[in-house]
Amino acid sequence: MNKKQIEIWSPWLLLLLVLVLWQIICSGFGVSEFIFPSPWRIWTQFWEFRDTIAGHAWRTYWVTMVGFGLAIVVGVLLGFLIGSSRLAYAAVYPLMTAFNALPKAAFVPILVVWFGIGAGPAILTAFLISFFPIMVNIATGLATLEPELEDVLRVLGAKRWDVLIKVGLPRSMPYFYGSLKVAITLAFVGTTVSEMTAANEGIGYLLISAGSSMQMGLAFAGLVVVGAMAMVMYELFSALEKHTTAWAHRGSQDH
Repeated sequence: MNKKQIEIWSPWLLLLLVLVLWQIICSGFGVSEFIFPSPWRIWTQFWEFRDTIAGHAWRTYWVTMVGFGLAIVVGVLLGFLIGSSRLAYAAVYPLMTAFNALPKAAFVPILVVWFGIGAGPAILTAFLISFFPIMVNIATGLATLEPELEDVLRVLGAKRWDVLIKVGLPRSMPYFYGSLKVAITLAFVGTTVSEMTAANEGIGYLLISAGSSMQMGLAFAGLVVVGAMAMVMYELFSALEKHTTAWAHRGSQDH
């Protein structure tokens, strides 16, 4: 097995090792299934309630994608505004940083008052928690454009807009994809947190329902599903990054 194959299989081998150790500990020490379910218990409850889990998972997925789509649009626009203007960077960036420090779970009760119980609060929570990394990375990619390069392009007749569109944005693409991989995981977190308090559907609602009925295996199965959906989307963005920004990864592809 060569190094590339080892890199591909290493996460799955580590996961298998963790599951085996987890099962051994639960079985060997007689851990109650109502306190900390074993992997086998989680699987059996997942299979038993697969239709219910699938329905809630689909709700969480599409709500997250809507919020995440809004985050991409707003994050790119704000990032472009902040990164393309020193004045905007100085004025807006500190305010956005302060806003990002606020706990997004605290917004859920407010969003419920404004939009009621349902998809609205979950979509907006996913948006609020995920747009900041996108905005920051786009702004960073544009703001860190080398002054020497910009001066050369200006001498060649390029306008500020041409520099931003033809050089700044392509240069920001690796930053952009990096932010997407971070933001999508945060979006699932935001949706799940909101569903735990402001929805009657979704994985977050399932976690609360399963916990209140002491079906901890079902609750863990819900967590596994959320993690799996986030991992799939992360890998999707990783694949898109490799195919569209291969020029930025030349050094890493040789190893």
